[in-house]
Amino acid sequence: MGVSTSSPEKGISLVVVDYPPVNALPVAGWFALADAVRAAGRDPGTRCVVLAAAGRGFNAGVDIKEIQAGGGPALVGANRGCFEAFAAVYECEVPVVAAVRGFCLGGGIGLVGNADVIVASEDAVFGLPELDRGALGAATHLARLVPGHLLRTLYFTARTVSAAELHAHGSVWRVAPPDELEGAALEVAGEIAAKDGELLRLAKAALNGIDPVDVRRSYRFEQGFTYEASVGGVADRVRDTFGSTAGGRGSGE
Repeated sequence: MGVSTSSPEKGISLVVVDYPPVNALPVAGWFALADAVRAAGRDPGTRCVVLAAAGRGFNAGVDIKEIQAGGGPALVGANRGCFEAFAAVYECEVPVVAAVRGFCLGGGIGLVGNADVIVASEDAVFGLPELDRGALGAATHLARLVPGHLLRTLYFTARTVSAAELHAHGSVWRVAPPDELEGAALEVAGEIAAKDGELLRLAKAALNGIDPVDVRRSYRFEQGFTYEASVGGVADRVRDTFGSTAGGRGSGE
């Protein structure tokens, strides 16, 4: 259990997240993921990072049980951990390919929304169920995946969108059968890793520099409203309702 890094092919670092049962990450897990992605990007031998997950789904957000048990300090920790993990993916010195299987919810959207390329399995679904979980956030990253009005519809309804639908919008590069997902991700990562490593790093910095939205500042702005919902009591009210009906683990950011 945790975050592991391997090198399945020359120039490619594979970072795998494994937090059973649903990859709802605790505070320490978000920081561990951030450290792993940053370390992989700093490695001069790495030209592309593949971010993947073991188990039933890619990511179910934060561990809500940890937040319920830890109160304010746990919420602050989760906010900071998510911020660091999302930033690590976005700022990784080399391109990041996200390999998404199953569910990608809450904080998972923050990860894939900051990735450079997304490959998804046919059963993958993406969404921000924040309003049902007493939280806000990651609309910054969902906005990188879907058009504006669809973003608002998904956010306000807490509905999910399929990998095929995102492929139609152009944000998912390829949709593959579940048993072919890793191979599909490694294939595009290999194509990227075949480029000159120094030039790839310059290209990544250049593309980040021309982004129309500062994702770090935009997401930080959103987090302020999550904190406001918490101190105002509405987050606990919604979260307690969710916990009594669904076990309280996963989703959110």
